[in-house]
Amino acid sequence: MNYIVVSTHWRDDYHLKYADYEEMGIPEYWIIDYAALGGRNFIGSPKQPTISVCNLVDGEYQISKFRDSDRIISQTFPELNLTPNQIFQAGLGS
Repeated sequence: MNYIVVSTHWRDDYHLKYADYEEMGIPEYWIIDYAALGGRNFIGSPKQPTISVCNLVDGEYQISKFRDSDRIISQTFPELNLTPNQIFQAGLGS
């Protein structure tokens, strides 16, 4: 599994890497946008910290977005029991 932590160059993180990973056949990757930097069409409106899980289905990514206390669903880690809030809070503590 790959993951991307969104940077101030969020267009690259959302557009270029998405297309590259899809072409390479990466089965699942996560976009971790803890600062809500991405565009509204990617993370919604109002903008808020979001974890997007991209799963390759028939050669194309299907994206699921998770915020706040949503339980993150992962095909790679089906037993995972985490929320975005838990991940974001852990990052603040380090």
